Amino acid sequence: MTTTYAALLRGINVGGNKKLPMAELRTLLEGLGHDDVRTYLQSGQAVFVSGHGDEESLAAELAQAIETRFGFTVDVIVRDHAYLKAIADNCPFPAAELEGKQLHVTYYSAEPGEDRFAEVDRSAYLPEEFRLGDRALYLYAPDGLGRSKLAVGLSRPRLNKGLIATTRNWNTVVKLAEMTGS
Repeated sequence: MTTTYAALLRGINVGGNKKLPMAELRTLLEGLGHDDVRTYLQSGQAVFVSGHGDEESLAAELAQAIETRFGFTVDVIVRDHAYLKAIADNCPFPAAELEGKQLHVTYYSAEPGEDRFAEVDRSAYLPEEFRLGDRALYLYAPDGLGRSKLAVGLSRPRLNKGLIATTRNWNTVVKLAEMTGS
């Protein structure tokens, strides 16, 4: 049985030294035995079909292959179509009424738990808001992520300790759900 997945790579092609051409990422995934490999944008999203492994083992396999081939480590989260669709379908904010730059999802490698965010004074950041979902955090930032004080507060190392976290804007969230469904 095969499953369609999306690989979300954290922190590549967005500054710094972690440059990974998408054509080379596609070739790498094909070399790992995956089919129908496609990438989206230049910021580290790949969709592929696989008949082996699960989300965690596929993420570890890809991270190791990137380190071997390119010489740097990259955090990778792999999620299947059902999960990505559920994230898009269960958005607690009115996504259809917002611009893609106003709504973001941070995907986590494991469930972060509400208690992890207990110290965040949510009222201090209004009108910005966040809500937790299944291994995800939905962030409403009306002025965009680049101007979001809440995003800065939520990215503190102690809030994300022990987790891989990578954020995508709403347009990318929707596109990945679509791409893995086709």
